[in-house]
Amino acid sequence: MNNDVLRQWVNMLSIVALVVMNILANALPLNGQNTGEISDRFQVFFVPAGYVFAIWFLIYVGLIAFGIYQALPAQKENARLRRIGYIFALSCLANISWLFFWHYEQFPLSLLAMLVLLVCLVVVYLRLGIGQTVVSTREKWLVDIPFSIYLGWITVATIANVTDVLYYLGWSGWGLSPQAWAVVMLAAAVIITGAMILTRGDTAYALVIIWAAAGIGVKQADSALVSGAAWAAVVVVALLLVWNWFSRRRAAGQPLPAG
Repeated sequence: MNNDVLRQWVNMLSIVALVVMNILANALPLNGQNTGEISDRFQVFFVPAGYVFAIWFLIYVGLIAFGIYQALPAQKENARLRRIGYIFALSCLANISWLFFWHYEQFPLSLLAMLVLLVCLVVVYLRLGIGQTVVSTREKWLVDIPFSIYLGWITVATIANVTDVLYYLGWSGWGLSPQAWAVVMLAAAVIITGAMILTRGDTAYALVIIWAAAGIGVKQADSALVSGAAWAAVVVVALLLVWNWFSRRRAAGQPLPAG
């Protein structure tokens, strides 16, 4: 078995392990409690409504599609996929580790695993050159978009994980209220997303942030400050997407819609 085939198999098996462990974590569940039950213990405001977590289904579908695509014999020597190496497999291991740390209430370690997962996905994203490399439509849908969605969600999850761990450790917030910190976190998410839109034109990533921010707006409706900031984040990111779309069409010399 040559190195390319080994990489293809490792990536495919890593995806299978990741999906199976995520299902078992809540089906068993691990340590007698599911992921959402643990999350509900933290009285923090950077938390979206429960329906938002359905995005994991889309992430799994995207990763499975990527796994099958990258395992095809025709993709064995694909230079872009080669650049991923085993970083993606490491990200799957970090995700699985997070599940165990979270369910067994090792919250600081769960944040460490989440940060490793985030870094791995950023490395994969950069090595693929998403948004800056011209690829076929098929590769865009089966490689770029799945990773954009996954990275977008893990960006949100990392911020949420940080707020949970700080709450667990009894952090005082330097005099700021939990609601104010939620607004700060939302602002950080918008800044990161703005950078992704303006430098990469990454619509899929931005839509994930809109999805999450809208979910926070719904979940935190009782807090005018947090809910208002969440909906403002939705509007700002949406406007950035529209502005970027028009700018790119203009730069490409394409006609703008009439009317």
